[in-house]
Amino acid sequence: MAAHRGMWHSAPVPRDYFDARVAEGYDAGDADLFKPAVIDPIVRFLADLAGEGGALELGIGTGRIALPLNQRGIRVHGIDLSSAMVARLQAKPGADDIGVTIGDFATTRVPEIFRLVYLVYNTIENLTTQDEQVECFRNAAAHLEAGGCFVIEVEVPALQRLPPGERIRAFTVTPTRFGFDELDIATQGGVSHHYWLADGRGGVFSMPYRYVWPSELDLMARIAGMSLRERWSDWNREPFTSDSTKHVSVWEKAE
Repeated sequence: MAAHRGMWHSAPVPRDYFDARVAEGYDAGDADLFKPAVIDPIVRFLADLAGEGGALELGIGTGRIALPLNQRGIRVHGIDLSSAMVARLQAKPGADDIGVTIGDFATTRVPEIFRLVYLVYNTIENLTTQDEQVECFRNAAAHLEAGGCFVIEVEVPALQRLPPGERIRAFTVTPTRFGFDELDIATQGGVSHHYWLADGRGGVFSMPYRYVWPSELDLMARIAGMSLRERWSDWNREPFTSDSTKHVSVWEKAE
């Protein structure tokens, strides 16, 4: 189908944690993630899979991946719950070529079919129930042409680094930033807490998430009519091992 530019709006959606306050400092807070050494392998990986087809990003945010991927000649559309994050994207050069639909990426549909659907940087965990994550896989499959691929980048749950009886794990500790996860092993969930100091002012952001295992994701893919094609420990296709802290997984929709 033909591409639709601009912003679409869907039915009522879940809570949006990425409001204007968070969106304003999002790019600066994760400046390292915008460096060419980080971006280039991701864009190269995704562009190879998209080929001559289009790509749909679930959780497009401020366009960290969508903009450079579009500059590689890949037609990109995005779905995101946060109007504030999308406004940041649409203020950037090149954003006019990227269509965006506002809505919950687990269920929101757009009237297009793509060669590639992708979801990066742990965003699958923003869906806080197993049912929502399954629906996300079904939604990805519904947007894929036969033989198309769904790509997820997500952490490997770091429970082996958690001492028995402990629920708190720090993941960022610097003079200006502190972040820790508060985990609930019984529910396979947690809350990610972020504290930062910039220009003499402090900020706080907390958000619930649901961690998910690689084998569980593979089963979700099977439910949605997809099968695992490849899995790596990073975008440079380093082997996935027991020591990997994250994985980049590719599932293929049946022909």
